[in-house]
Amino acid sequence: MPPRLRRSFFDRSVLKVAPELIGATLLVDGVGGVVVEVEAYHHTDPAAHSYTGMTERNAVMFGPAGYAYVYRSYGIHWCLNVVCEAAGSASAVLIRALEPTEGLAKMRRRRELPDARALCSGPGKLCQALAVSIKHNGLPLDRPPFELRARAAVPEIVVGPRIGITKAVDAPWRYGLAGSKFLSKPFKA
Repeated sequence: MPPRLRRSFFDRSVLKVAPELIGATLLVDGVGGVVVEVEAYHHTDPAAHSYTGMTERNAVMFGPAGYAYVYRSYGIHWCLNVVCEAAGSASAVLIRALEPTEGLAKMRRRRELPDARALCSGPGKLCQALAVSIKHNGLPLDRPPFELRARAAVPEIVVGPRIGITKAVDAPWRYGLAGSKFLSKPFKA
């Protein structure tokens, strides 16, 4: 079994951490799967929540690294991010999609869907399937209810621009598992 990721894993550049999360396993209370899609948000990036400074909502992003940053998107869906870089840097990786492998029955109940492909194919869907909410904001990623395990092998990764944003749309900071049918949206060839 691959080792658990420690907080020190996240205390590096968000652009190094993000692709290395592809193929890692993320569980919340034993429910989850393989990370197949992420997006990086650097503090110098106008699309990052931290770009204009610290607020009550984004304070967790300012560190230290290795903690969950959970926010509500469009007032509807929770989104899970992992805080990266040194305290004060305010960078994070958005977990966009998982290939569900553990706790499928719970995920199907929570999402009211039988199709495994649709359970975690987007950040809001993923949080609903794993029952992630604001109560997880600020929790360490190397302690329960979280379990993050390193990938067993280096997978083939595809890279492209992030989606669902209006600023810095051309930054190639979206990473995905090549050929995965569990992505939120296919990468352009």
